[in-house]
Amino acid sequence: MDKEITLREAQQLVDRWIKEYGVRYFSELTNMAVLTEEVGELARVMARLYGDQSFKRGETANLGDELADVLWVLLCIANQTGTDLTEELRRNIGKKTARDNTRHLDNPKLERQ
Repeated sequence: MDKEITLREAQQLVDRWIKEYGVRYFSELTNMAVLTEEVGELARVMARLYGDQSFKRGETANLGDELADVLWVLLCIANQTGTDLTEELRRNIGKKTARDNTRHLDNPKLERQ
């Protein structure tokens, strides 16, 4: 895969992979548990890379791989629930823009860098 892919194409790629190699989707509830597990793995890497924890002997971290695992399961859940993430993200950004268009700009705790 050399070209960039859209969110919609990512959903389609995951769906094709599941149907070809994965037999079928796990249940929605199982995928929610898997998502939680993957977020935990991401949290472990973040705590070691950016927090106060250190890596265990022999432990390596691949932040990109952990992020991709989280995205994979999110795409699975979206596919099996009929959610078009492209449209939902577009709507969500509109909602945040309408609701928060000055909130963060007016927050004295946030400084522009």
